[in-house]
Amino acid sequence: MSDAGLRFPTESTTSTARDVLADALRKADPVGARAVEQETNWRRHYLAHYLRAVEAGIGDAAAARRIAHDGLQSAQEQMRFGDGPLTAAIDSAPLAQMLKTTTVQGEGEPETELSVPYRGERLRGAALETQLDEWRDRGIITASCVEAVRNVMANPEWLRLEGDTVVVLGAGAEMGPLRALQRWGAETVAVDLPREDLQDRLVEQAREGAGRTHLPARIVTKSSADTGADLLVDLPAIAEWLDHLPGRLVLGTYCYADGAKHVLVSMAADALADHLLKERPDTGLSFLATPTDVYVVTEEEIRQAEAKYRRRSVTSAARTPLRVVSGGRLLQRHYAPGAEIGTCDALVPQQGPNYALAKRLQRWRATDAIAAGARVSLNVAPATRTRSVVKNKALAAAYAGAHRFGVEVFDPATSNVLMAALLVHDLRADLPASDEPWQDEHRGAAHGGLWTAAYHPRSALGLAAVLGVGALRS
Repeated sequence: MSDAGLRFPTESTTSTARDVLADALRKADPVGARAVEQETNWRRHYLAHYLRAVEAGIGDAAAARRIAHDGLQSAQEQMRFGDGPLTAAIDSAPLAQMLKTTTVQGEGEPETELSVPYRGERLRGAALETQLDEWRDRGIITASCVEAVRNVMANPEWLRLEGDTVVVLGAGAEMGPLRALQRWGAETVAVDLPREDLQDRLVEQAREGAGRTHLPARIVTKSSADTGADLLVDLPAIAEWLDHLPGRLVLGTYCYADGAKHVLVSMAADALADHLLKERPDTGLSFLATPTDVYVVTEEEIRQAEAKYRRRSVTSAARTPLRVVSGGRLLQRHYAPGAEIGTCDALVPQQGPNYALAKRLQRWRATDAIAAGARVSLNVAPATRTRSVVKNKALAAAYAGAHRFGVEVFDPATSNVLMAALLVHDLRADLPASDEPWQDEHRGAAHGGLWTAAYHPRSALGLAAVLGVGALRS
């Protein structure tokens, strides 16, 4: 009996991740590739290798694009679908399911002005302008993020995304843009698991919106819901269904799962992206980049971090003794003083190597697609109090104490609308690709303050968690 659906090539997710990262670096950074292959404790030391995979492309756009392309190719060739490779799944695997379309017309009136929920208020107009300036001045979002949101505010007709159909993979995800797009009257496609409670919620949400929402409907129903599809099992059917949807598609990857399954759903989404870009070249792609990864930052972020380091705070008096007691591990200076460029290494070991690989695969796809001339929206989102985060006690405590270090943790409602507005901007402003991939990732970033923090994020994480425990108990 064959294995159904998408799976790793072996039972070891660690060996797959190591092979993928080594292959990504092999041509651009052979020494880095060998270091990955010789790593004997991947779970403990993977952070350094993911950092190197970014640093190897700084100042060398060709190397950065080579890393992205080769990493994607390795992952596609290694992953299996049923009895064959993932690369052949969409074109060659038999359809175990056929999908038709169920369309729900929203009954609401479309919102014609951008407004962002924030701390119990709905910010619009001058109030939103003021908040954007305040976030920028505190180093919570980049100046280009402020400019992008203001551009959307000045062009409210963009909100409908007329002519685009946005496919939301992981339609029920807390960080996804679906609800905002529906309120704005956009044409959307909602793809998520065929679970009755989830599908009922998606249908009700679509009715409350103002646009049209299309859902995949299962012809052969073996689940509790008539609508919905499983990316890991129904991948060929989803691809065949999307091939026949009218309009210009934007494929949005917003799906999340715990552990190794997150890598699998990211690879399934990537296979769809690869397929659609070949079959429908006008397809756009959209992603949310996690703030807890490695990014290249500019002199502006470094300058803000240095100012915070010099400023007296609740931690400044204790900084030296804490560093001595911890052997230099706590409260390390974030960047070299006066540097013109740096790396913010905000990888969090509590999230694990599978999370790091899943999110890096999405960044690689964005880089590869931009190089090929595709429309791509990839924006760094702020740390957000999603269910998947707060159920991890260590991360929940760290988030509760993060404000002590100049990091703002957003509520999901705020992040959703802010990031949806950036998606609209990217699809309508028609900005040219940057000279280097890291600059595309930097543009429009809402990093929440991690890039401008006084201390290296991991050197403050434990202390933030200690300080946050009391806040969680109160």
